[in-house]
Order: sequence, then structure tokens, then C-alpha cells
Amino acid sequence: MTMLLLRLTLCSKIPPDSPRHLSQLLSRKPTQGGQGRAHSSSFAHRSELRQAKRIVVKLGSAVVTRGDECGLALGRLASIVEQVAMLQNQGREMMIVTSGAVAFGKQRLRHEILLSQSVRQALHSGHSQLNDMSLPVLEARACAAAGQSGLMALYEAMFTQYSTCTAQVLVTNLDFHDDQKRQNLNSTLRELLHMNIVPIINTNDAVVPPPEPNSDLQGVISIKDNDSLAARLAVEMKADLLIALSDVEGLYNSPPGTDDAKLIDIFYPGDQQSITYGTKSRVGIGGMEAKVKAALWALHGGTSVVIANGTNPKVTGHVITDIVEGKKVGTFFSEFKPAGPSVEEQTEMARRSGRALASLHPDQRSEIICHLADLLTERKEEILAANKMDMDLAVSAGHLPPAMLKRLSLSPAKLNSLAVGLRQIATAAQDSVGRVLRRTRVAHNLELEQITVPIGLLLVIFEARPDCLPQVSTLAIASGNALLLKGGKEAANTNHVLHQLTQEALSMHGVKEAVQMVSTREEVEDLCRLDKMIDLIVPRGSSQLVRDIQRAAKGIPVLGHSEGICHVYVDSEASIDKVIKIVRDSKCDYPAACNAMETLLIHRDILRTPMFDQIIDMLRTERVKIHAGPRFASYLTFSPSEAKSMRTEYGELECCMEVVDSMQEAVEHIHKYGSFHTDVIITENEDTAEKFLQQLDSACVFWNASSRFADGYRFGLGAEVGISTARIHARGPVGLEGLLTTKWVLRGDGHTVADFSEHGTMKYLHENLPAGQPLAGQRDSN
Repeated sequence: MTMLLLRLTLCSKIPPDSPRHLSQLLSRKPTQGGQGRAHSSSFAHRSELRQAKRIVVKLGSAVVTRGDECGLALGRLASIVEQVAMLQNQGREMMIVTSGAVAFGKQRLRHEILLSQSVRQALHSGHSQLNDMSLPVLEARACAAAGQSGLMALYEAMFTQYSTCTAQVLVTNLDFHDDQKRQNLNSTLRELLHMNIVPIINTNDAVVPPPEPNSDLQGVISIKDNDSLAARLAVEMKADLLIALSDVEGLYNSPPGTDDAKLIDIFYPGDQQSITYGTKSRVGIGGMEAKVKAALWALHGGTSVVIANGTNPKVTGHVITDIVEGKKVGTFFSEFKPAGPSVEEQTEMARRSGRALASLHPDQRSEIICHLADLLTERKEEILAANKMDMDLAVSAGHLPPAMLKRLSLSPAKLNSLAVGLRQIATAAQDSVGRVLRRTRVAHNLELEQITVPIGLLLVIFEARPDCLPQVSTLAIASGNALLLKGGKEAANTNHVLHQLTQEALSMHGVKEAVQMVSTREEVEDLCRLDKMIDLIVPRGSSQLVRDIQRAAKGIPVLGHSEGICHVYVDSEASIDKVIKIVRDSKCDYPAACNAMETLLIHRDILRTPMFDQIIDMLRTERVKIHAGPRFASYLTFSPSEAKSMRTEYGELECCMEVVDSMQEAVEHIHKYGSFHTDVIITENEDTAEKFLQQLDSACVFWNASSRFADGYRFGLGAEVGISTARIHARGPVGLEGLLTTKWVLRGDGHTVADFSEHGTMKYLHENLPAGQPLAGQRDSN
């Protein structure tokens, strides 16, 4: 008893001379995890996994051992232990079912046998026979006995670094089939969890007989491997979540590595017949079929299950915590199949229908767009009623700022304006897809042309701006692109109606599924991982949304800008009337817009002049709060509050004001602090203006015009999917042209490269042909 108390003292980092603290530890109430949700059924969706309190983590042999089978994977185990300890310290109850004892023991015994044989043969037979040594077949029970102690010692040492105590529990099949033993095991584990100890559980392979196939009796799963042990233990202990880590990403519909193998995100019990299983892991005794059977058994018992990869070095350090946070990792087992298609199925439907959309005649795509424009005005009462529901909910919730409420609101005038913009796009759609940009006669009867084609499948993520949906949908239709939409929950009712109208318009030419609205509870980060399905992501929303998507979208291009730090430079030769009009409009027309002015640059010669006084008076009248740049503040005795940063996007009636000595210095300032979005010069000097327009490296550069003109509709593009500050493909307001790419089409007559070799019979001509002129004998594709 004394040794037990000492051990608990060490594990809990309690000074040995503090019996009062020790008694508090032994008598404290169970953690919050023990009082978790009523254990009646498993979680329906990944996002609910955050509520999991009691969690079983199963580590397969391939996770515990190194790839060369010459020891334990120490780095991998250390990261797993760190995650388990962190979750334990959050108040959850963690249990580990570990494999690896047999594999570790086999490696230890193999090393000892080799060492023993090498010594004997060196003494008796000479060094020449060392290469002829053969290893005997090692009995699994002996390997388990040799490996279990070392494996447990390693766990104990690692968890101690996080002030977390562990306890070893070895079980056999009989411990679950004998009622008394099962109750004893249950009681022991509950007491360990009560004392904030992490149980490390394994089968007692030193005494168990070899597993027998198909030995399940009366619906009770047999303990044949650690997959079944983990499932039985999770159900017995009423665990909320079982995480089974192995050396595969999750469950595939066919063996991983085959051409058509796809990772299954969510697996439902009724999908079992559609799975083709592969081989077992390199060191384990189970296989994916055993894992699925154990997972379904646990799921039926009320425990949620995720099968994931615990060996991938890119994710091992956070795989467990990611699963608990509800992220899309591995395969999630669920009993609750949603009524609609999954986001992956929606993506496939959109891509298939999008190809049909791209093959339509331009007149047909224009008809779809015009019909959608008509629907926006004909069904405006239905749209506005849905929008009123969203507005009422947003106002009652009280969490949306005024600028967001303004974006959320729709009006008859806004719908009419939308319809006008859509009809502009319908006209432009006549000459978009399939347009010949370049024609070349490479050689006789060998003609090459470069033509415009859709990008493919677009993912557009937008916040509380329902007018974005018909705009983006129309641009996608006009450019022949498939579209996946993810709207903000604040506009859910409005988005639903607008999407229905969009699909109604698409139905007139049988391409209804080309535009899909993601209505499932998919996180944005999860959507950004569909890199094999999505060709381009377009975020429409706050700078924070854009930054988050740019970080999450690994492998998928993102079209957009993270910030709109727009400058207006007032030159020494500016007209006072133009300055007042342009500065007021750039800042005050719509302060939350990404093309609103955020920094006003003033030429030094304007300071302490009537023009300067009028600028300040106008800003005060419009209630614009001014933040002084460092140099501007130095000129004033009583300056406004100094700007914390020159790279601030205020998005409200606030702006920074700074002083520069020249146009050249203004350009240098914008290059240093701007976001390359939209920048303006106000001057009457044409030479100064042209130098500014030429030297400034922004997506939009204006002379004597408001920054608010940086907009697809105002540019005559009809609408825009966003404003891009990228260097490649598209910059500025991105309309129809920005959603197209090109492909090369070569038409020959049995030509080969060998025909053009030194001894060939043909020569390259490379003659440029008029792009609009059809080739001889060829029908114009449009």
C-alpha cells in the first residue's frame, strides 16, 4: 500500500510530504468527461465530436513500430502521447489501446538471437559462417512477453513529461465473456479514470491462444486483435469516440493504390457491400476488414468511430486533436445518413453537368442567363420575403455590424440592378467559350489554334451577401464553368430561393446540376481540401475570410485579395473641387467596400493651405475619424491619434493621412504599405499623372476618379466574381474573361515529328493566320 501511494504521488507530481494533497486526489469527484452526454447513440456529424468526453485511441502495430521494423517509432509515439495528454488536461477521459508488444518483442528477441549466434559462431566456427546464420521462427506469445514491459516503460516515461500518470491493463477474451471479470475490469478502468490516470490497454498475448476466424458468438465481438479489443472496450466503457490509427488514410472503396480507389469521408453501415478490401498491414494481425467490422460493432453500441492515418509525418502531430475538433480527417462512421448528396457527390454532379454546359451553343447559355434575370424581377416578392426572414434573424441576434447588415439586405432596386447586370453578361456570353485567340499554320495541312475554354469547377465562398449568388452563377454559366457555392448562414433563406431560381433557369437546357449549393455542415477548411475536384477557389467576404481560405487551400489556386488598402494621392497641382468630390466618394460612399480609400496621401505643399483646410472640414462633416501617419503627426502641434499601422484596412469611416514630398515618394509609399488593389492620383498635371499610372504596380490605377470605380459592373463586365491582386491569370475586377483559360488544338494529316528532321520531307512554316478566319474546310466552332 505504501508503494502504491508513493507511485501515485510521483505520477501526480505531489510532494511526498503532503498527505492532505494526496487524499484530495484520491477523493476528488470524476472529471467533466465522466459526466458527458447521455450515451444513447453515436454522434451524427463530425462537428459534434468536439463534445466527446471519453475517448479511446487505438494504435495499430504499424503506428507503434518503425518502418524498418527495427524498433519503435519514438517521434511518432511522442507526438501521439502529447496530443493524448493535452486532451486529458482539457478534462476529457483518455484511454489507449496499443498494439506493438509482439512486434517490439520480436525485434528485441531477434536482436538477442543474432547477438548470441554471432558470439557462438565466432568462437567455434570462424567468421566465415557468420553470413550463413538463420533466424528461428519466433513464437508470438514469447515475443509479447519480451516486448510488453519495454513498450509500457516507454509510455510511462513519455506521459510523465506531461505530469500524466499511466496504468497498464492486460486483458483476454475471457475477461469480457465472464461477467465477474468484466465487472472487475470495468470497475478498475473507471477508478483509473476517476483518478485522472490514462489506462494503457493491450491483449495479454503471452497467454492467449491464436485467434480463430469467425468465432463471434451471439452478436458479441471476440477479442481477436486490438481493433476488436478497442471496439469492445469502447462500448463496455460507454466511450463517446473511438479513434483507430493505422497506416492508411482511412477506408477506401477499393484497395489503396488502385486506379479508382477513393477515400471515403463518411461511411454508413448500409455501404458495406460497396467496399473491396486489401491486404493487412506489414506488422499487424488485423486488416481493414477487421477494422471496419470492429468499427461498425462499436457504432452499433453507441460509440462514434474514426479510422485515420497515424503514420503520416505531415499530420501525425495533430491527427488526434484534428479529429476531436471535427476536422475532415480519415473516415468517420455514422449511422445517420443525410437525405441529400454529400459535398463530394455534389462536386461530381456539378462537374458532369458543367461539361454539358460548356458544350452548349452560346445562344443557349445566353438564354439561361436572360431567363434568370427575368426570374429575379418576376419572383422578387418571394426573394424579398426570404431576405426579410434573414434580416429579422440577424437583427434579433445582434451580432452583425451595420456594414454587414447593409450587404445582407436586398431591395427591389437592388434586384432590378442585378437583372440589368445579368443581361449585360448574357450579351458578352455570345463570344466567350470557344473563341479563337491565335491561329498558326505550322506546316502544310498542319494548323494550330489557341481557343478559350472554361477553367472547370469553381468553389465560391461568400459571406452575408446574397446578391453575390446570381452574379457569380451567371458568370459561371456564361463561361461554361461548373460551380459549387458555400454561402454564409446569415443569408441561408435568401440563398436557398436564389439557388432554386438559378437551377430553374439552368433546367431549360438540361444542365440544372451545374450550379450546386453546399447545404451540409461542411467547414470551409474541409472544402478547401478537395484539391482533386476543385480547380479554383474564389472567396467573397472579409479580409479575414480571404486570408483563412488562402491558408487552408493547399494545392488549389485562390483568386482574390486579402486586403483592400487603397490610397488616394493629392498632388500639389490638384483641383480643389475634384479633390473634395473624389476623396468624399472614395471614403464615404461605402466605407466597408474593399475599394474604399484607407489612406489619404497629401503633397507637402498643400499643408496649411485653404485646400488642406477644406479637405479636413469635409472629412469632419462626414464624421471620418483621421489617424495621422508618423510624418503628418510631426507637422502638427495637436495631431489626431497616430496610426498604429500604415497597413490598416479600416472598413469604416476612418482613414489614415500621411504627407509625402512628391509623386515619386507617393508611389514608393504605396508600394511599401499598399495591397496592390486600387490607387488614385488627383492632379491637373498630365505628365505627373501618366508617370503615376505607369510606375504604380497595382491592379487598378486611376487618374482623377474615385477608387470606388474598381468594380466589375462599373467596368462594364456585367458583374464580377471578385477583385484579384494576383500577378498571374487575372488582375483587378474579374469578370467573364477571368474565368476562362485556353487550350491548344492541332489539326494534321498524318504528320510526325520525323517528317521535319534533317532528312525529312517537310519544313516548318509558322505562318500567323487571322484569328477570326475559319481554316479551310473547317466549320466555325461558334
